[in-house]
Amino acid sequence: MELSREQIAAVAEQHRDAYEPVIGLEVHVQLKTASKIFCGCSTRFGDPPNTNVCPVCLGLPGSLPVLNREAVELAVRTALALNCTVRERSRFARKNYFYPDLPKGYQISQYELPLSEHGWLEILHDGATKRIGITRIHLEEDAGKSLHEGFTDSDRNTYLDFNRCGVPLIEIVSEPDLRSAEEAHNYLTTLKQILEYLDVSDCDMEKGSLRCDANLSVRRRGAEKFGVKTEVKNLNSFRYLVRALEYEIDRQVALLENGGAVEQETRLFNVQAGRTEPMRSKEFAHDYRYFPEPDLLPLAVDAAWQEKIRREMPELPAAKRARFVRDYGLTDYDAGVLTATRALADYFEAAAAKAPNAKAAANWIQSELLALLKDSGKEITDSPVKPEAVGDLLKLVEAGTLSGKMAKTVFEKMYATGKTSAEIVAAEKMEQVTDAGAIETLCRQVIASNPKEVENYKKGKTALFAFFVGQVMKASRGQANPQLVNETLKKLLG
Repeated sequence: MELSREQIAAVAEQHRDAYEPVIGLEVHVQLKTASKIFCGCSTRFGDPPNTNVCPVCLGLPGSLPVLNREAVELAVRTALALNCTVRERSRFARKNYFYPDLPKGYQISQYELPLSEHGWLEILHDGATKRIGITRIHLEEDAGKSLHEGFTDSDRNTYLDFNRCGVPLIEIVSEPDLRSAEEAHNYLTTLKQILEYLDVSDCDMEKGSLRCDANLSVRRRGAEKFGVKTEVKNLNSFRYLVRALEYEIDRQVALLENGGAVEQETRLFNVQAGRTEPMRSKEFAHDYRYFPEPDLLPLAVDAAWQEKIRREMPELPAAKRARFVRDYGLTDYDAGVLTATRALADYFEAAAAKAPNAKAAANWIQSELLALLKDSGKEITDSPVKPEAVGDLLKLVEAGTLSGKMAKTVFEKMYATGKTSAEIVAAEKMEQVTDAGAIETLCRQVIASNPKEVENYKKGKTALFAFFVGQVMKASRGQANPQLVNETLKKLLG
């Protein structure tokens, strides 16, 4: 029985807290290889339809698959990063089902003997760390893509693009350890960050490089037995994942409270309507008639190969955050911001190596650089200011050549022109005035020019002190050392 959105909202509002969601995610990740998993065709995105195809990925008679070694190494790298046990001997299987964009009539995947199992991933939720189990990670090939055109029977057409057939994927299946849409969001965010650090995928959800299916059920709080689950397919953005799960949780709660029963089925999220809708009755493993792939030998990944891959792995986000706190004296918050991406973390370390101290570099990158990048719609990799140039600018501030305010002006010019701080300071004569005699002369001139304000100041209107400072800074074109200006004015006005 399908309830209206109004019915679902009304019932769920009353009874939502009495139920506990149980969520597991299946994440499909396109691996960052130049060629497909079983043939030499390009994996390049955006090429004209049906140009990156061959007899193997089209499933033509007599063609035989040959496994891509790089795809295996990227999959093993991911498994090790997610604390999985990698099988020394796994094998591929045929998953049989009919779909127009699956030309062979089956998908080469893994079933009974997957590449890896029994891992975990830690997420941060409500200020606490929670461990989410990883059931398995296995290799498989992608299917093609169906393109639909038209909205009525008379003008509806479907086109098939087989370029994506055979693109290498890993499927990362979590345990049903997630208990809210927010936890699912945090899990997917953390997983995406790790995958990007590993450089195993570009994780571009708009291109389909990262796709997520969610298995969800609800049960009475305190109950041990899981409820009947539904699978929500093809959630291709973090925002849609949260919206779909929140709706499906409410739908199942409302259904049970109205005396209905949840059916095990596959559903799709209708973005425009903001609701999940039935797609098909849920298949079981036997529906796919899995059997070992006869054209591929078992996959052997021995301990020596695993150890070689482990040694070549980059530092992961959690380890990098801990090191930034320990070695650079950063706060947990600053370390979290600066390790958001591997590129940003590398930028910070390069800047910190040139700066007077790491904390100054961290503050400047977060407060000044990231703001300019956001305003101009650029990523850290596109920054016109090199990290070494940030360090050089901060050296000028440390030496007293530039005040903090002047440094911000110089930095904006650096960002706009790509020039170094030294070039801009020299060309525009922007050195900070630190000569005590010159600053005293400016202060005396300002005091002499404002006798009324001096009189009021001496009568107790001490707020006028900021006026005198501002006038001196204006007279010096902002180049006077603020600390010396304050000290000199206090002495002269006192």
